[in-house]
Amino acid sequence: MTVQPLSELHGRARSTRGHVPGEEGVWVFIGGDLVAFAVFFITYAVARRQELALFESAQTLLDRRLGLLNTLLLLTSSLFVAQAVAAVRRHDRRARPLLLGAIALGSSFVIVKAFEYSAKIAQGFTLNSNSFSIYYYMFTGIHLIHVLIGLAVLCFAASRFDRNGQMPGGVALIEGCGAFWHLVDLLWIILFALLYLL
Repeated sequence: MTVQPLSELHGRARSTRGHVPGEEGVWVFIGGDLVAFAVFFITYAVARRQELALFESAQTLLDRRLGLLNTLLLLTSSLFVAQAVAAVRRHDRRARPLLLGAIALGSSFVIVKAFEYSAKIAQGFTLNSNSFSIYYYMFTGIHLIHVLIGLAVLCFAASRFDRNGQMPGGVALIEGCGAFWHLVDLLWIILFALLYLL
C-alpha cells in the first residue's frame, strides 16, 4: 500500500473545493455593491410606478443609440478582460494587449457618456428637470464613478506585466480586477434596460 504525502492530499482537497477567482475581499465589496444597487433599482421602480406618465415621457429624451453603443463597448471590454484573465493563467503574452484593449473600450464608454451628458444639458435636460432626470443622473453618475475606478484598477494590473509580457504571481490580481469589471458591465446592462428601454 502506497502512502501519499500529506501536502499532495491537501492539494487535492483544495482542488475539489473549487476555486474562487481573485481575493475574497473583492467579492465582499462586490456583494455590498450589488445590495446597494438592488436598493437603488427598487426605489426607482417604486418612483416610476407613482409617476409613470412623467417617466415614460422623460425617457423619450434619452438617446437609445448612445446607450446601446455604450452597452456594446462594455460588453466587448468585458470579453477582452475575460480573455486577458485566461491568458495570464496560461502565461500567454497576449494578456497585456487584451487588457489594454479592454482599457481602450472602457475609456470610450467614458467619452460617449460625457458627450451624452453635455448634449442633454445643452437641451435643458438637467439634474433638476424632473424626478426621472434625478434618477438618471444619480444612477449613471454613480455607475460612471465605478467605471473610472475599474479603469484605474485595470491600468494598475496592466502595469504589473514584466518585459516578457508575463505577470508572475498575478493571477489573483487579474482575477479580482476582472470580477470588478464584470460587475461594472452587469450594472450598466441593468441601468440601460431600466432607464432607456422599459
